[in-house]
Amino acid sequence: QVQLVESGGGLVQAGGSLSVSCAASGRTFSSYAMGWFRQAPGKDRGFVAVIRWSDNYTYYASSLKGRFTISRDNAKNTVYLKMNSLKPEDTAIYYCAVRSTGYPGYIPISEDDYDYWGQGTQVTVSS
Repeated sequence: QVQLVESGGGLVQAGGSLSVSCAASGRTFSSYAMGWFRQAPGKDRGFVAVIRWSDNYTYYASSLKGRFTISRDNAKNTVYLKMNSLKPEDTAIYYCAVRSTGYPGYIPISEDDYDYWGQGTQVTVSS
């Protein structure tokens, strides 16, 4: 089992920056990758970014690449999502998730690819 706790959400003005964190506990040593997803009001949850444990490979939703950065701190078992140049349409609940297993070259980007989820943290961008 892996437990995930997000933090760092809040209210920010358009154009500003915000970082959210995801602290993992439990059987984290068996994780293959950790991803971020988001769900805006009235919309489905969608992929944001993923970082692969074995080689720190990162992959982003094409619409977010360049503004969002995913990173990790091994010592703290924590993954971060730094969001720059925020827009009102970035307003959403941000969720982190863990994929436990994988294979060389695999990049999990679908909700169904993930085994464990956090409770989410609200990010609100005002115009």
